[in-house]
Amino acid sequence: MKLKISVLIPTYNEAENLKSLLPLLLWADEIIVVDSFSSDESASVAASFGVKFLQRKYDGPAFQKNWAIEYCSNDWVLIFDADERPTPELCEEIRKTFENVPTANAYRIKRRNFFMGKEIRFSGWQNDWVTRLIRKDKCRYRETMVHEEIEAKGSISNLKNPMLHFTYKNLEHFEAKIERYAKWSAMDYEKRTGKIGFFHLYLKPTFRFFKHYILKMGFLDGLAGYTISRLMASGVRKRYQYLQQKRKYGFWD
Repeated sequence: MKLKISVLIPTYNEAENLKSLLPLLLWADEIIVVDSFSSDESASVAASFGVKFLQRKYDGPAFQKNWAIEYCSNDWVLIFDADERPTPELCEEIRKTFENVPTANAYRIKRRNFFMGKEIRFSGWQNDWVTRLIRKDKCRYRETMVHEEIEAKGSISNLKNPMLHFTYKNLEHFEAKIERYAKWSAMDYEKRTGKIGFFHLYLKPTFRFFKHYILKMGFLDGLAGYTISRLMASGVRKRYQYLQQKRKYGFWD
């Protein structure tokens, strides 16, 4: 008997993305949208596709997903962000995988990332693998504010076909996300960071730019690669600026 799969999609004001993503996932046995009280039409779009719609106050990506996983009816859960798209080949590979008993407890999927109207082939995004198909009794997200990763008991395997990731709508969206992630990252780094100085505010951001633009060959992605490298460096500096603020004033802005 074919194993059943639940699809989980976390959202906040993602109505337009849901209109594109949900039709690609209707083959799944269950689709759950876990929403952080959107002010757009996310709820009505989900209702139009007949999917389950849950709402919960957002306290970080890992916490949100771990909470929602418990509401999935099936033993296997496939997780997509709203700005991701499965290719037809990936959907077919997943269906075939579940015609038999899966050989692993979790599966990783490679993301092909797009930004500024083009596919980003370098800039540190070229080997972007994410664990997204999980056996829910063997896997949970490590509860950090950024770079949340699945911790799996047992083996993890790779699927052959990729997903597409339309990661940022525009430059302003990218900048806003860098700002948000810098604050969350500061929360993760607070206890393990000593006195903040020149090293944190200047050398670490400079090396981050060098890493993405030179070591990861971001220069081959043209203006997009330069923009990614610059903003990633900016995010490192902002992380420590937020930490300085917290230590000086005792609260996060």
